[in-house]
Amino acid sequence: MIDNKKVEFTVPSRNLESLAKTLFYVRENVSALDKGLMLFCILWVSILVSFNYQFGIENQWIAKLDSRIEQWFALYMMYCCAFIIPYLFIILFRQHLITASSSFWLLLLIAPALFALKVSVANPLENKITGIWGTYLTVITTLPFKLLIVLIPLIVIYKILPKQQSFWGMTIKGLSWQPYLLMLASMLPLIIFASTQADFLNTYPQLKKIAFIVPYTDYPLVYQLLYEISYGIDFVTIELFFRGFLIFSFVRYVGAAAILPMATFYCSIHFGKPILECISSFFGGLLLGIIAHKTQSIVGGLMVHLGIAWMMEIGGYLGNLWGK
Repeated sequence: MIDNKKVEFTVPSRNLESLAKTLFYVRENVSALDKGLMLFCILWVSILVSFNYQFGIENQWIAKLDSRIEQWFALYMMYCCAFIIPYLFIILFRQHLITASSSFWLLLLIAPALFALKVSVANPLENKITGIWGTYLTVITTLPFKLLIVLIPLIVIYKILPKQQSFWGMTIKGLSWQPYLLMLASMLPLIIFASTQADFLNTYPQLKKIAFIVPYTDYPLVYQLLYEISYGIDFVTIELFFRGFLIFSFVRYVGAAAILPMATFYCSIHFGKPILECISSFFGGLLLGIIAHKTQSIVGGLMVHLGIAWMMEIGGYLGNLWGK
């Protein structure tokens, strides 16, 4: 477990020094995590990733199921494998890290069920409004609707559990922005490289999902901007759930060890993405989890996540444009 007295997350004012010290404190936090649990999670997530991309679990099995209920159940089983098994490892082999209770077991079962619902649930507007603009309206309201699907249960759970410092880390109290801006800058070369790769360009920009509206409007930029705002809302949902709920609800039972099962779960929701993005999501989730735990805030991590997402959109757009 991380010793809060020995490891402080402080951010100096000068930019390069700030980035260096931020990375130093992240490294210190990683090294303070239980080594056996970390090794198990890395091995376990490697097995899951290999199995998924070998057999196409997400894209070929689950995506092709006929009903939403079947999709929910399949996703629930997949997320349970990613999330619950690391906790079983803690219970069996790292008992000194955990103080389990009935509420712990309930939250352990609820978490993958809630996110499986978020992924599989249909927008109530789907197939209700016909025509091009009905399709567009469905597309841009789906992710805000899914935010509500996650947010409402999280409000209820927040009210039931013992009082926290903030609502699942949604606070800017004591937050310094420089390290997050530098993290974004450090990601730029990787995104430029990714924007030259075929599997990345097949997926991004997500904006291509609304390419059908361009012939029907004189103001495509307005509708594209609305789509990108809707797309960004999904990252609010993800940060609130993973770095907020999965850390701040479980930290009372396992301390900072909650970061590692969260990272394996987070990796599993990327099984439909390009493999390099999927693999890097485990380490990205680990990094954002450490920062959320140390700062007691998810806002900086949300800014980084949104920035990377929109830079990937720009990279995908330019990469496809130059590749023509």
